[in-house]
Amino acid sequence: ARYQFEVNLFGLARLTQLVLPHMRERGAGTIVNVSSMGGKIYTPLGAWYHATKHALEGWSDCLRIELAPFGIDVVVVEPGLIETAFGDVMTGPMLERSGDSAYAEMARGVAEATRDSYEAGSGSPAPVVADAVSRALKARRPRTRYPVGKFARLLIAARKWLPDRLFDRLITSAT
Repeated sequence: ARYQFEVNLFGLARLTQLVLPHMRERGAGTIVNVSSMGGKIYTPLGAWYHATKHALEGWSDCLRIELAPFGIDVVVVEPGLIETAFGDVMTGPMLERSGDSAYAEMARGVAEATRDSYEAGSGSPAPVVADAVSRALKARRPRTRYPVGKFARLLIAARKWLPDRLFDRLITSAT
């Protein structure tokens, strides 16, 4: 859990602290934080990952307001399902930690659903994320959020508009 926060939030915060004096001096700049649709939704056994991404979303929102007077934009890119090794990176440790615990059956279901989702060709190609970052950096007035890739817009909208219990059923029906 601590490691995930170090990588997904505190590392970004430290880098931001290092570049901010230069951006303020210039009176301009754009900070692009790559979050995830996981910063707006949640999935079983993803509590710590989602906590880091929800934190990154909130931190970015605060930064956007705090840095606007200095001419600095803060943008969040929210990738959905992207063709990467994320599925393997997530499922291996999850299955190992769950072992024969009370969560073993759930972990196997989540792992199977994740593997199915990340099969070759089922996600969006990784360049869609780079393209969103590029658009944000080139825009005179960038949007605050760029949901990109398979399922990002759909699941973020579903989470926003569906009641909690209905969204819970939607998410757990996939596992």
